[in-house]
Amino acid sequence: MSSPSAPTSPDPGSTPPAPPVPLAALLARRDLGLRLLTGSGDVPLHWVHTSEMADPYPYLLGGELLMTAGVQLTDPAHYVERVVEAGAAALGFGVTPIYDTVPAELVEACARRGLPLVEVPPRTPFTAVARALWRLMAEARLQELRRVTEAQQSLAAAAARPAPVPAVLGALASRLAGRAVLFGADGTESTAAGREVPPEAARALRELAGVLGPRPGGPASASGDGGGWRLAAYALGGGDGLTLGVATERRDPGDHTIAGVAVVLLSLLTAPHRGADVTVRDGALVRLLLGAAPEDVAAALGPGPWTVVHARGGDGTPFAATALAAALGTPLMDAGTGTGTGMRTATGTPPDTGTGATDAEGAPGGAPAAAPSPVRLLLPASAPLTAQPGWTLGAAAPAHARDLPAADAEAARALRRAEASRTPLARHRPAGFAGLVDPAEAAAYARALLAPLAEPLTETLRVWLSLHGSWDRTAAALDVHRNTVRQRITRCTALLDRDLDDPDVRMELWFALRLG
Repeated sequence: MSSPSAPTSPDPGSTPPAPPVPLAALLARRDLGLRLLTGSGDVPLHWVHTSEMADPYPYLLGGELLMTAGVQLTDPAHYVERVVEAGAAALGFGVTPIYDTVPAELVEACARRGLPLVEVPPRTPFTAVARALWRLMAEARLQELRRVTEAQQSLAAAAARPAPVPAVLGALASRLAGRAVLFGADGTESTAAGREVPPEAARALRELAGVLGPRPGGPASASGDGGGWRLAAYALGGGDGLTLGVATERRDPGDHTIAGVAVVLLSLLTAPHRGADVTVRDGALVRLLLGAAPEDVAAALGPGPWTVVHARGGDGTPFAATALAAALGTPLMDAGTGTGTGMRTATGTPPDTGTGATDAEGAPGGAPAAAPSPVRLLLPASAPLTAQPGWTLGAAAPAHARDLPAADAEAARALRRAEASRTPLARHRPAGFAGLVDPAEAAAYARALLAPLAEPLTETLRVWLSLHGSWDRTAAALDVHRNTVRQRITRCTALLDRDLDDPDVRMELWFALRLG
C-alpha cells in the first residue's frame, strides 16, 4: 500500500453532490461478490474511503463505506467504537492478505454497535467497490435530474392554463405525492391541492408558513415535521406576503428543487398590480420555458430590449438555478438539463465541448469530465444585473426579441471570458474600432478569410486569441485538454497559411472572428 490512509472518494468540496445510494444496491452487484455479515443494507452511502490507520476517526467525514484489510487491527471493539463515533455508514473488510476470514471479534463488535459489516472477497479490489458506488450514484443523480426536468415542464405547462395558480398547485402536489397550499399574508388558506393531511400536520404547516410572513429581510424558506409528515414553506416573491406550504410523507433530494420552480412561477402569477401587458409577457416567458423558439413568441414577449444571461456555479444542487432566477426576478429559462428557451448559438449548435485524442485527464476511460451546462436566463434590459454569490455570469448586450439567438451566443462568449479571467460577471463588449468599418464589407471579408476553418476550430481560435494565446486558460475555458488546444491551433495555422505568432495576423483574425 502506498500510504496508510488513501481516500478512494473525490474531494467533497470539488464535486457536485449526488443522491446517496443504499448499501443494498452495492450488495446486489454480483460482480463484486460482497456479503453482508451483520447490520442492515438500508443505510445510505455517500462516499467510499480506504484506510489502514489504527484509528481512522480523523480521516472520516461521515456516511462512508470504510474499507480496510485490517493491517493495524489490534483491538476490534475499540476500532468499531471509533468508526461509529466518526459517523461511518458501514465497514467493508477485505479478506487476505492479512486475514483469511473476517475476525469473529470484529463481527461481534459491529453487531453490538449496529454497524453494517461487509465481507469483500479476495478477487474484488477496493477500487472496484468505489467505482461501482460512483456509477450507482451517477445513475441516481441522472434519474433525479430527469425527475426534476419532467416536473419543471409539468409545472410550466400548468402555469399556461386558464386558471394557472390552482393548476400549478395541483401539478406540484401530484409531483411530490403530497399537499400544496397557498397561504395569504394573514395565514389563511387561499388555495390548496393534493392529498388530505392529518389535522396536526395541517396546523404545523400553517404555523411554519407563519414563520416566514411578510417581514423584510426574513427567511425565504423553512422546513420541519408535523403529524408524521415532512413540511416545507416558501415565501413568494410578489411582495404581498403569500407563502407556499408543502407537506409530503417523505423528502426526496429533488423535492426542494421542484418546489423552487413552483415558487418562481407562483411569484409571477400572483404578483400584485399586474396589467394585461404584463400577463401576456409572462405567458410568453412560460412558453419560452417550455421550449418555444424566440421568434414564435416575439410578438407576445414585446420588443424588449432583453438581456440574455448565462451562468455557471452555485452550490451544485439543482435548486441553486431556481434560487438564482428568483434572486434576479425572472423565471428559470434553462437549467442546463436539455430543456429551455429554444435559443441556440449563431451556428445553430451547442457550444463545443470537444475531447481530443490526446486527452489524458478527467473522467474514467481518459475522457475529461464534462462541465455542467450553463443556466440561461432572460431579463428585461432595464433590470439591474449584479454578481451573485457563488455564480459566474456572462451577459449579452441588450437585444430585441427577434435577436435573442444572437444574444444567446454573446452571453455564452461573455461567460467563457468571465470564467477564464475569474471574474464574477462579464458583459458583452461592443465593437469599438470595428464599428468604423462597413459591416457588410467586413463580414464578407471575414467569411472569405475564415472559410478554410470549421467548428470546433473557429471557436477554439476565437477563445485562444481572446486569452492572448494562453494554452492553459483556453483549455480551461473550452473544457478540453491543453494538447487538444495545441492541435487545433496548429491546424488553424496550416489551413489559414498564416503565422499566428505575428500580432498583425492575430489582430486581423480577431476582427474577422468578431465581424464575420
